Amino acid sequence: MTAKAFVLIETAVGKNKEVAAALKNVEGIRSVDVVTGPYDIIAVVEGRNLNNIGDIVTSEIHPVPGISRTVTCLALQTS
Repeated sequence: MTAKAFVLIETAVGKNKEVAAALKNVEGIRSVDVVTGPYDIIAVVEGRNLNNIGDIVTSEIHPVPGISRTVTCLALQTS
């Protein structure tokens, strides 16, 4: 079974486009949307399991320049 998570991302002022472009090139990220509200970007991440999702978030997403904070929401049930 594939694990899925929604990663809510806050970026530094004026960095939305650069961060979104960088995230679109990361393996395991299925979609990247720039949004309004308390977060600037929502990325949908899929992996083999929860550990794989954690690796993607910590190794591939967190180091992207311009990201100031993330919140990862694991999907418990998918349709």
